[in-house]
Amino acid sequence: MTVIRQEDFIQSIADAFQFISYYHPLDYIQALGAAYDREQSPAAKDAIAQILTNSRMSAEGRRPICQDTGIATVFLKVGMHVQWKSSMSVTDMVNEGVRQAYTFKDNVLRASIQSDPAGRRLNTKDNTPAVIHYEIVEGDQVEVICAAKGGGSEAKAKLAMINPNDSIVDWVLKTVPTMGAGWCPPGILGIGIGGTPEKAVLMAKESLMQPVDMPLILARGPQNSLEERRIELYTKVNALGIGAQGLGGLTTVVDVKILEYPTHAANLPVAMIPNCAATRHVHFHLDGSGPVHLEPPSLADWPKVSWAPDTEKSKRIDLNTLTPEEVASWAPGQTLLLNGKLLTGRDAAHKRISDMLARGEKLPVDFTNRMIYYVGPVDPVRDEATGPAGPTTSTRMDKFTETMLGQTGLIAMIGKAERGPETIASIKKHRSAYLIAVGGAAYLVSKAIRSAKVLGFADLGMEAIYEFDVKDMPVTVAVDSKGTAIHETGPREWKIKIEKMVA
Repeated sequence: MTVIRQEDFIQSIADAFQFISYYHPLDYIQALGAAYDREQSPAAKDAIAQILTNSRMSAEGRRPICQDTGIATVFLKVGMHVQWKSSMSVTDMVNEGVRQAYTFKDNVLRASIQSDPAGRRLNTKDNTPAVIHYEIVEGDQVEVICAAKGGGSEAKAKLAMINPNDSIVDWVLKTVPTMGAGWCPPGILGIGIGGTPEKAVLMAKESLMQPVDMPLILARGPQNSLEERRIELYTKVNALGIGAQGLGGLTTVVDVKILEYPTHAANLPVAMIPNCAATRHVHFHLDGSGPVHLEPPSLADWPKVSWAPDTEKSKRIDLNTLTPEEVASWAPGQTLLLNGKLLTGRDAAHKRISDMLARGEKLPVDFTNRMIYYVGPVDPVRDEATGPAGPTTSTRMDKFTETMLGQTGLIAMIGKAERGPETIASIKKHRSAYLIAVGGAAYLVSKAIRSAKVLGFADLGMEAIYEFDVKDMPVTVAVDSKGTAIHETGPREWKIKIEKMVA
């Protein structure tokens, strides 16, 4: 009988979440490297180059790939002949491992988990509790999968109860475009088919833990109907032309995963969950011999891609002298390098600003002719100005945009993914602009930040209003002052180009 000791299990969980915070799975990063080689869209190729460069930097610096260090998700398959030597429950041991991982002083991870989710939404400070899935199986080992799932991709999860004779492929192709780019493609689609609604969703999530094997299947050909469906979906989803970061391009997904389960004759539950450019998971077994040893991947196996600011193709912008006329001159798809003082603020800060304006109160920050970055950075360690600081999904700020542009003097915004129609209309009305930074390049972006200080709402933690001093921070004009949006024009153009390529 195998005996799993409390200290070994906790250490293994803690080590696993630290490990995946800075190491991409090698299969994913190599698939992304192949996508970079194939890509013909300049905007998408540049975005993938930033993601690949960020991945190497994170592995070398042992700092998070993404500022959203995820909700801790653990799959446990416990052998029936395993005995636990512990004073704690298995759930408590998992949570203690997560707590130790996210508060580790040499690589502090962002705590994003909030209790009282429909009420006060109070941060638990250590990213606990984890979401844990248990299964009792034959054997005398404990099989463990640890995953850190970012909120941007989780927000795009879909579930449908379609008719048994409806087409799953048609549902996926209709649904993927509605997900926008907030899930940070190129990534992986996990699909669960059958069972009951909750079973389908769980299978969709669990399927994302499987290795990326689409290149192998395409090379040898499908061996069963499930692989045929995966290839069909992979090909047709990429033919949508959504591309990296939703900018338009050849690769939206590097793989499509499917798990199935028998279902009721009257039902066909289908769930879909995407994994983003910050795909993070690790798989290991415990056999009673001690804590797991996770072998670091060799950086020699990383794609040979290196991104650096292009001062010839990109325009340098001085944020300290920014004017509405300068903002109005920017063109859709234009790349900029930002220099100077940049404000930050996301959901909670925008809500508080809106409430203060409604009450006629003075704001703690003057936004006149300023630019705001939607970000919740990781806490800094050692000599960092800030930890990884990639963009958050901008659509969450849409309901505040008219207030910010119309009442504060703000003239430009930075985030990730598309904006809604009303927000685009507001940007056009105020001759403002919306820029994007690359989701999945958080550590790379942080290297452009020379200093950071809190200017307002310090009690909000990572959601406070900071002032960053930036040097050559890379961004792309996503919505210009005329209301042209590249998340609409890019995929539309590349869908047509792909159709012509296929023809």
